[in-house]
Amino acid sequence: MSNQAHATYRIADADEMAALGEKIGRLSRPGDLILLNGPLGAGKTIFVQGVGKALGISDVTSPTFVISRIHKGVMPLIHVDVYRLLEAGNTAAYLDDLDLDTVREDGLTVIEWGGAESARLSDDRLEITIDRSSEERIVTISAVGTRWDEVEL
Repeated sequence: MSNQAHATYRIADADEMAALGEKIGRLSRPGDLILLNGPLGAGKTIFVQGVGKALGISDVTSPTFVISRIHKGVMPLIHVDVYRLLEAGNTAAYLDDLDLDTVREDGLTVIEWGGAESARLSDDRLEITIDRSSEERIVTISAVGTRWDEVEL
């Protein structure tokens, strides 16, 4: 991996979180996978709204209750929230039921609460963690695999 495989951002407010999401959205291409983790209220959906903005999508909302939404934009945004699946147990089986492999190659997939079960979907991905233990959010972005080599995060 290149020396750009890891980045940390200090985020002061929702606008900065959305702007970071927009930056990552502009860097993304079809087939990319982003795993987004952080506690409730950390700003995960705001981040995804920024990603959506980069793709020309303005109606991104949390898919907590429907699990998955596909938004049409410059490229499709597959927005998945596995929080309820984690509560139910056997997340891997539920992810298989969503059949993400068939839609992922044409769009950008962002999985909120994406853990090890989600990581198996691609050897190349961004793993993003939001820490909200202080007033500002600390966002850590780690690239896994070679896809993000030479990309300045």
